[in-house]
Amino acid sequence: MARKAGTHTAGRGGGAWRWSRTAHTRRVLLEAAREVFTEKGFAEAGVADVVERAQSSVGSLYHHFGGKTELFLALWEDQQAADEEQASGAVARARAAGEEDPVELFIAGARAFLEGSWQRRGVGLLLLTGDGPPGFDVLRRGRSREWVRQNAVLLQAGESAEERLAVSVLTAAIGEARREIVVAESAEEAERITEAAIGLIRRLSA
Repeated sequence: MARKAGTHTAGRGGGAWRWSRTAHTRRVLLEAAREVFTEKGFAEAGVADVVERAQSSVGSLYHHFGGKTELFLALWEDQQAADEEQASGAVARARAAGEEDPVELFIAGARAFLEGSWQRRGVGLLLLTGDGPPGFDVLRRGRSREWVRQNAVLLQAGESAEERLAVSVLTAAIGEARREIVVAESAEEAERITEAAIGLIRRLSA
């Protein structure tokens, strides 16, 4: 029985090690893809460029992602997940601190989202070019509509055309601020853009 237990424990440890190595390989490939796509654009970048930058192999890339398109989409999904986690976390903290005003909750999420835009500006720059795989624009538009829907819930907007338009405008303001932030030359400039966006949101929401 002792031998079996020991074997089982070793197996679990080995599994954890393999998972850690797999996660590390995936992250290295994603970072290499971000750099290569940003430098060359999606269309001009090749799988060979990515694996050379990552000091990996073509086989490893296809094992983890399936190809260049899947790499691009994985970068995008990772950014989307990080954006959502950062914004929703800020909203949750504001609520926990006693904030109930929907606009203030929206602003808390917007500020966190824009701060994250500077932190993750590499992928933001890549997406700004519009150079992506076929069908990506459709995916991005779908995600944008979902973003507006989530903001409408947060702002407790009604079903009238005027309220739907207001939510769309506020969401667009954040999106445009992000575009400016990812091309900012410094953290200080990015912060000024963030504060300008927050001020605009307050004026539009008044």
